[in-house]
Amino acid sequence: MVVQEVDVQAIAGDVPAHTVVEFNPKSRDYCVAIFVINENGKLHKQLKRMAEYISSVDVVIADGGSTDGSVHRDVIEPLGVNTLLVKTGSGKLGAQMRMAFHWAAKRGYKGVVVVDGNNKDGPEAIPEFVQKLSDGFDCVQGSRFIPGGISENLPFSRWLGLKVLHVPMMRWASRFPYTDTTNGFRAYSMRFLTDPRVALFRDIFGGYELHYYLSIRAAQLGFKVTEIPVARRYPASGPVPTKISFVRGNLNVIRCLFRACFGYYDPPKQK
Repeated sequence: MVVQEVDVQAIAGDVPAHTVVEFNPKSRDYCVAIFVINENGKLHKQLKRMAEYISSVDVVIADGGSTDGSVHRDVIEPLGVNTLLVKTGSGKLGAQMRMAFHWAAKRGYKGVVVVDGNNKDGPEAIPEFVQKLSDGFDCVQGSRFIPGGISENLPFSRWLGLKVLHVPMMRWASRFPYTDTTNGFRAYSMRFLTDPRVALFRDIFGGYELHYYLSIRAAQLGFKVTEIPVARRYPASGPVPTKISFVRGNLNVIRCLFRACFGYYDPPKQK
């Protein structure tokens, strides 16, 4: 096991301070990064469901600073986790993503599958994501709304916002016919993530904007983009599993969406 405290001053770009705990060495060309913060129970159920679909990937947990014991080594290592990354610096999802992508690039992976750790997504799609990356695609979006996709118990307000605002805006900005632009189950090639025209290692990406920006940027720059069918199942009853607050969080999502679509996050053009 290797434990390393990452010095953000010694690496290129803006990556949040974090620790790296490697349980095992790199063994695959691709990895799946699971983004979590305080998902006790849900994460462990998801890892168990993933077990039969991860033969082609190394599994890394990209934790945002959980305090519920859910990412303790004794719990996650027996469930097939290769490496644990724990963000100790500032930022939310976008910071976790930059942390995971930077680590994956330094470790030599050819691409990264990304998924939330709240047990909503169908892990059976992981091999297809890897296959698409192997086939040369650079941005692979999971969609519930194409043939083979499954959407269960999606709250109406989310469905409405997706269909009326999010998808049309993302299609307009990217010129790609996306069908499920809020779904975080997706994959990226390393050549795309490390392209200087993308410049993702900037601290401007702290929240959900990096998901939107990457989808738009990949299509704009001519990278190979596609969608594959995935399943996402919300619980039939009880609170919706989300970290987005109803008013403030959703307003922030809309703000990030408009900024991404109008080029706010694009890097300065080189002269």
